[in-house]
Amino acid sequence: MASLPEGLLDGGVWFRVEEPGTASAVRRAAERLAAELDMPERRIADLSIVAAEAAGNLTKHADQGTILVRVVRIADQAGVELIAVDSGPGMADIGHAIGDGHSTAGTLGIGLGAILRQASRWDLHSVPGKGTVLSVQVWPDVVPEAGWAAGLTRPLHGETVSGDAYAVREIDGRRQLLLSDGLGHGGLAAAASQEAVRGFLRAPAVPPAQVVEVLHRTLGHTRGAALAVAEPDPSAGVVRYAGLGNISGMVLAPDGTRRGMVSMPGIAGHQRRQIREYDYAFAPGAILVMHTDGLVDRWNLADYPGLVTRTPEVIAATLLRDAGTRRDDAGVLVARVP
Repeated sequence: MASLPEGLLDGGVWFRVEEPGTASAVRRAAERLAAELDMPERRIADLSIVAAEAAGNLTKHADQGTILVRVVRIADQAGVELIAVDSGPGMADIGHAIGDGHSTAGTLGIGLGAILRQASRWDLHSVPGKGTVLSVQVWPDVVPEAGWAAGLTRPLHGETVSGDAYAVREIDGRRQLLLSDGLGHGGLAAAASQEAVRGFLRAPAVPPAQVVEVLHRTLGHTRGAALAVAEPDPSAGVVRYAGLGNISGMVLAPDGTRRGMVSMPGIAGHQRRQIREYDYAFAPGAILVMHTDGLVDRWNLADYPGLVTRTPEVIAATLLRDAGTRRDDAGVLVARVP
């Protein structure tokens, strides 16, 4: 449960929540993580309620429920985030379900109101017949502004670490994102992607193609990775993008159209013919999605009414649930910049 070195994004731990005992394990893990972060006792108590209720509701009402417990960070403080995902019947009336005392089989039901009262920030999306995604954050003190980007990774079934990793940074007026897929899976793949994250966070404030060039040199001592760097620039109305290998990137326009972005063939650290950067239109309200080949491309946000208005965390978790494959590490990164 130890967190990654400061500056790296904490991947967290996924729990499959099927038995009542798992709910207790989720609560203990969240409490332990908060204690490691030196959160105040009163906020640890609030987090304990959130974790117990969220996991308990999955046990009682949901199908194929999972919860991610992880650290969320800003420059001067850290909190704990839980993302609860299920494939149950979903909720047609979220507002009604939030009220205490409401309990309908297949919904989060009783306890949802309690969860939201204790949370510093939350978001929720549910579609009847597809399931529910709930994101809850508990911060120690002042609640920071909502993040403009969020990602999720999940290891191959049977592995304890994921070879996929991501990072987000703001440097000298540039907002940039990295998604990396270490070659293969397991510890060596994870080491390659974590080296890519470290290199990305240390790289100078240069355009995406130059950052990818830096990472290509950085990963020479690892098994290598497919990776891509994106730089949304709303003031210019574009997103700049450069990649090596099979990272999928796309811009989802406010009108629902989807535009794929190009990565060049190669493996960062080992093989590359050239690194090229492309600009794509990025209008107000557009969403940037990047994912590894652990997610299939056959998804359509039109199947999820209202999802485009939700937070990046909830969008990413929904895509991971329905497009992710258990036969590979999976990683997805979502950004929305005003």
